[in-house]
Amino acid sequence: MNQLKIKKSVLSMSSPATHLTPGNDEEGRSVTRHANIDMSKTCADHPAHFLFFASLPLPDVEGSLAEIDYALDHLGAVGFQILTNSHGIYPGDQRFSRVFDKLSERKTIVFFHPTTCLIRHDDSLEKVTPLPGVAAPIMEFMFDSTRALMSLLTSGTVDRCPGITFVVGHCGATFPPIMERIAEFSSMIPGAGDGISGEKIKQLLQTRFYFDLAGVPFPDQIHGLLRLVDSSRLLYGSDFPYTPARLAESLAKRVDDGLQGLFGSETTQRILLDNAQDLLGEARE
Repeated sequence: MNQLKIKKSVLSMSSPATHLTPGNDEEGRSVTRHANIDMSKTCADHPAHFLFFASLPLPDVEGSLAEIDYALDHLGAVGFQILTNSHGIYPGDQRFSRVFDKLSERKTIVFFHPTTCLIRHDDSLEKVTPLPGVAAPIMEFMFDSTRALMSLLTSGTVDRCPGITFVVGHCGATFPPIMERIAEFSSMIPGAGDGISGEKIKQLLQTRFYFDLAGVPFPDQIHGLLRLVDSSRLLYGSDFPYTPARLAESLAKRVDDGLQGLFGSETTQRILLDNAQDLLGEARE
């Protein structure tokens, strides 16, 4: 943090999150509670340096509803981290409606972390490995983030839950270049009703979403996202420690140089600091 001049970080769990065994909700609730308590203690011990997004034991709906209140009321969470799919169930699925309604009621932040795509077959799950030997974070995480974003938007979840501010990782993943394609065929997607227009999607992304710049947004990926949102919706993201320190430093320099070249110093400052303070309600220094 000091090497990159990061003043404060938001902690959250990465994949596979905290509901580890399909069907074992008791284990999921226990692991989730312990993880959230541990993150809360870290933040309490180092309040100048850390905030945290609490985990939820999805797809356990009842356990998640209880954890929302506990994490906000007793642990000081500033939002929640949810995987792009929870044992094969995507966030726009009606089975999760009560969870997102509760999150909206509590007016909180929901950050989506990518995970491996899983296909449900009755009572079993199949891990998707289209290219054996290629680690899922290289490509499949990007595709699963896109599925989650499509699920949220076409299901009407974003519109129905105005109290949630959404955060999507990795510069919008692969969603920007196929946004219009999704909109054009959205009426054919189960649960999407009459569909959603490209203009409506842009309006929701600009007003309800933030996008972090973890990964490799420069030199090219950033330009696709900027066709959908402006710089006020961008956040810095390190993906540390899952991105090793030396690589995180190299990528941070690439982001800084890229932002400076694209926007100049004032807007770069807003992206690297002010936007996150606005999102989190932190006072500006």
